[in-house]
Amino acid sequence: MRRVCVFCGSSKGARADYAEAAAAMGRLVAERGLGLVYGGGEVGLMGILANSALAAGGEVIGVIPEALMRMEVGHPKLTALHVVDTMHERKAMMAELSDAFVALPGGIGTLEELFEVWTWGQLGIHPKPLGFLDVAGYYDSLHAFLDHSVAEGFLKERHRAMTAVESDPARLLDRLAAYVPPNVVKVAGRDTI
Repeated sequence: MRRVCVFCGSSKGARADYAEAAAAMGRLVAERGLGLVYGGGEVGLMGILANSALAAGGEVIGVIPEALMRMEVGHPKLTALHVVDTMHERKAMMAELSDAFVALPGGIGTLEELFEVWTWGQLGIHPKPLGFLDVAGYYDSLHAFLDHSVAEGFLKERHRAMTAVESDPARLLDRLAAYVPPNVVKVAGRDTI
């Protein structure tokens, strides 16, 4: 694992715990000698994450669409900032540059980004690990829903198990580093090897 992609909110959220977790994750990624890939913003948890990694001497690579750059939310002091045309290009480049994925608290954009790379993993498009940093129980309801999806037959348990869930960033990074992808992928409603 050389680089970790972190998806997180462009706002700080309602709890100080979220900002503290973003700062801890950024610092820890840098301290472990890993590069950070993220959405390129200077605002919200995104900015806190990037600034923490930069302050700890880490490599920080941002990928941001031109439309968001025009709104002046791009971070001006990153190791590298890639400006792309579309959100689709942003996600593809972030995935290409990364060896693992983490979701911190965030809104629908954060969820959409993580669920897309999770789907790619389920389909065998990539073997990269992913996980949730579950700060102050932020993702508890989502995990209950995912368990419900398994119980209702829409999500296989082995695909549910593809995501690590931890409240401590060090434990989460350890689990991502030890990840072994499943041998079975989902294809058109049936499992294949």
